[in-house]
Amino acid sequence: MEPPPASPVDVGTGYDTAPGPADPQDASRATAERFAALVDAGSLRLPLPGAGRTRERFHALCRLGRHDLCVARLAEGHVDAVAILAELGGPKVKPGERWGVWAAHPPGPGLKAVGRSADWRLTGVKPYCSGARICTHALVTADTAQGRRLFAVPVGDRGVLAMPGTWQAVGMAGSDSLDVTFHDVPAEPVGDVGGYVRRPGFQHGGVGVAACWLGGAQAVTATLVTESGRRGLDEHAAAHLGRADVLLHTAEVLLGHAADEIDGDPDDRHGGARVRSLRVRGLVELVCTEVLQHVGRATGAGPLCRDAAHARAVADLTVYLRQHHAERDYAVLGNLLAGDGRTP
Repeated sequence: MEPPPASPVDVGTGYDTAPGPADPQDASRATAERFAALVDAGSLRLPLPGAGRTRERFHALCRLGRHDLCVARLAEGHVDAVAILAELGGPKVKPGERWGVWAAHPPGPGLKAVGRSADWRLTGVKPYCSGARICTHALVTADTAQGRRLFAVPVGDRGVLAMPGTWQAVGMAGSDSLDVTFHDVPAEPVGDVGGYVRRPGFQHGGVGVAACWLGGAQAVTATLVTESGRRGLDEHAAAHLGRADVLLHTAEVLLGHAADEIDGDPDDRHGGARVRSLRVRGLVELVCTEVLQHVGRATGAGPLCRDAAHARAVADLTVYLRQHHAERDYAVLGNLLAGDGRTP
């Protein structure tokens, strides 16, 4: 697959934000409409990671997160699917197709794949499928007798059924992240057993998710910036804004540095991709968590109770950040550093 042209997404600067509706049902409809419009307009044809313009890719994802994290979540899944298919030699994404990547594996019966050669069938349940009723296609991980591998599936197949009510969170409600059941669904294998996680792009994609988180934190900070313009800030609120700005700037610099490293070693010949991804995701998660605290302490309950868009931005970011595995990811990083003698 040829690398797509640069994205026409306006990456913007600063803390500007225009989040969508606060009501969950309205938010879900608005998310679907905006995601489809972005795909149809070609606005998600981002540079592939490692192709020399990864900064542009991360800036675009950050800008989407600043505007609406639910839209950003679906957009990130779509552009990640395009990158995966390009890396593993899967089917070409056609105009108007909206792709997701459904790769969660929490405890439970999970999803099974049975078959061989080109004749594979999926049966079981896949949880946390963002865009379950919005995407037209998905890349889905499933367990086979040989091990876990990736498959491309048409979401419109009659054997694919989204399960209403399986997402109860207020945060990220617009992302339509439902459990999905598969009953004897035809699937096309993409890559070999374990290929999805072994490829360098798996780690590059993890940094792209962090770019979305960072945009969400910028949106939350926008409320404090707006408050400062309306009535000024006392010294405590000003200190919170200053601290939030330092944190966000630090994360922005790190993302840019990571993008340059990815472009310098796209195939991970030096073996640093996993450490880099863990570091970037860990730092951005810490930044976002502290920004939520600083903005909340500076503004009090008012925006959370009276500003629906801000309340949704806070709820969305709080839930989305849980894609980071907290101390488990720090333990993985620590063991990697201890195992090969590298120093932070």
